[in-house]
Amino acid sequence: MNIVFGLVVTVAVTAVTVTAMLVVRRRAPQGSYFTDGDRASGVFGVLATGYSVLLGFIIFLAFTSYDESRSGAEAEATIVLQQVQTAQYLEVSEELTGELTCYARSVAGTEWDAVDSGELGEQINPWGAEMFQTISSIEPAASTEQSAYDRWMDQTAQREQARIDRIHGAEGIIPLPVWFVLFLISAVIFGYLLFFADPDEGPVTQGMLMGSVTVVISLLLLLLLFFDHPHGDGVGRLQPTAMERTLRVIELEAEAVGVVVDPPCDEHGRRS
Repeated sequence: MNIVFGLVVTVAVTAVTVTAMLVVRRRAPQGSYFTDGDRASGVFGVLATGYSVLLGFIIFLAFTSYDESRSGAEAEATIVLQQVQTAQYLEVSEELTGELTCYARSVAGTEWDAVDSGELGEQINPWGAEMFQTISSIEPAASTEQSAYDRWMDQTAQREQARIDRIHGAEGIIPLPVWFVLFLISAVIFGYLLFFADPDEGPVTQGMLMGSVTVVISLLLLLLLFFDHPHGDGVGRLQPTAMERTLRVIELEAEAVGVVVDPPCDEHGRRS
């Protein structure tokens, strides 16, 4: 979520609600529309408490999903680097190393962009399929190669699970009915506050009454929107930093041991 966008939305919504309060205040009876202010405040407390508990619980779940996506991206990058090391004990090490590099480039490039735009859907990473075909073509003979083969298959399963964790929130984790309920309750709270309009109170006091509640609700909903779409540009959004770091480490390790890495793709992971 862009911070400027969030501030603009918050200011705009607050301006609308405060203006509505001041307009209603002009024709409101003295002491507000409620004859028993204490009882009305108690009812408002029930509304606000129920809303805050519901919203807080949903934000907690959304943050958990956000953290899982972040952890999945870190785990996936780590496993890719481990598979590069494992591949060196297999007879198709050059092919697997190149395909792993392409996989990492694809994750940090085209696939990350697709996740950001919500276009990834059920697509698989093509280099994952390429590596499966490559590893299926060998029959490990020596004990070292057999051990590396078994390790490779385990790491592949771990990498695929990490990928699922990374992309599971790409299309939003909060269902539409939940959003509908949250906005409906927000509207109810806004309407209820209008009944506290009182011409005996100063306009600043009445504006503060409505504005403070509006700002808090707006910021919480924007925070929820941020957690619901963790990928993309903006402060706090998930970036392919871990996979980009893995690519740099692969290059450094290849230079250190004298391994030539010739990936069959461009820098964005597209087949060359």
